Amino acid sequence: MIDHTGLTVGDFEVSRNFYTRALLPLGYAMLMEFPRDQTGGAGAAGFGVPPRTDFWIMGGRPNTPRLHVAFRAGNRALVDAFYQAALAAGGRDNGAPGLRPHYHENYYGAFVLDPDGHNIEAVCHDPA
Repeated sequence: MIDHTGLTVGDFEVSRNFYTRALLPLGYAMLMEFPRDQTGGAGAAGFGVPPRTDFWIMGGRPNTPRLHVAFRAGNRALVDAFYQAALAAGGRDNGAPGLRPHYHENYYGAFVLDPDGHNIEAVCHDPA
């Protein structure tokens, strides 16, 4: 079982704002933040559904190749809301909400590229 994961972003402030807005429909909030003087020159922020922080970003040189991170959504409407929030926050479309039956019958996901090009997904595995 994975406890937490993270990725490196090129512009910490831009990405912090993106993830704060994009993950809000999924119940995520920024729960922790460490300023540059505490992290050796790059800010860090932890997000999660309170009280658990399970997704982190840290300023620096973005991961290469870019990463794919999928967040589980409780229903399909939340996948749709994530997609709209992520686009409004500056994300770029990488796959509109919809069924992906090549993964499995009820796989409903949406994909956006974050400000650094990381492929960020919200997915619901439940039937409609």
